[in-house]
Amino acid sequence: MPGSVVRDPNEYPTSLYYLSTFIQLPPFALRNSKDQLLFLSLSFFKGVADGVGGWRDYGVDPSQFSGTLMRTCERLVKEGRFVPSHPVGILTTSYCELLQNKVPLLGSSTACIVVLDRTSHRLHTANLGDSGFLVVRGGRVVHRSDEQQHYFNTPFQLSIAPPEAEGVVFSDSPDAADSSTFDVQLGDIILTATDGLFDNMPDYMILQELKKLKNSNYESIQQTASSIAQQAHELAYDPNYMSPFAQFACDNGLNVRGGKPDDITVLLSIVAEYTD
Repeated sequence: MPGSVVRDPNEYPTSLYYLSTFIQLPPFALRNSKDQLLFLSLSFFKGVADGVGGWRDYGVDPSQFSGTLMRTCERLVKEGRFVPSHPVGILTTSYCELLQNKVPLLGSSTACIVVLDRTSHRLHTANLGDSGFLVVRGGRVVHRSDEQQHYFNTPFQLSIAPPEAEGVVFSDSPDAADSSTFDVQLGDIILTATDGLFDNMPDYMILQELKKLKNSNYESIQQTASSIAQQAHELAYDPNYMSPFAQFACDNGLNVRGGKPDDITVLLSIVAEYTD
């Protein structure tokens, strides 16, 4: 069952991704630091999707499903086929398009989408699985996504399985995504990442790195995003480190210690005052 496989952490190489860009969204600007970043005149959209690695046992590249899911979301947003206040709708339409492909694209993926509506200054989110986001204000986490797990190391996921595996592979509905809406303020930091970050760095470590972010220029955001991703990567390969993943495993009766090698994607954004 792809969704329930606990992989040998040293069996596959891992990758680091972080992205920094500067975009202006009057009257707020989001100065932003990967899977996909999407830009609209009225909204700012970003999303991460993480393919379930257990599909490698079936000869399937897990990145194909997650990458196609995000590229489809990107196209829908660029075409204006979405409502900023309903990010689950973007996820639903994208997933339905994948289901309707003549040649099935097998795989599973978690997904996290955040949309800033510049007209209302509100952030709308949808999270399915164990990727997620943090909103940091004044050095504290004021909002965060809730991780969704069927059981240990088996996150909620969108899936397309071959006929013989239907009913065996976990396949959740996009409507199962946890949704939230809240106001943003100037200076808010929005971090979106895959579980490769959260499994290796607890909140207090992330906050320590964010304190190094002294201003909202492109270079500072890029440097901070890179630093967070690099530190998570190093911790992932520390056999003596009691990572959040190892602690969760112990809580579930498993004798585990060390980090969790995994692909790590970090997106970092700051809500800033618009300037010409």
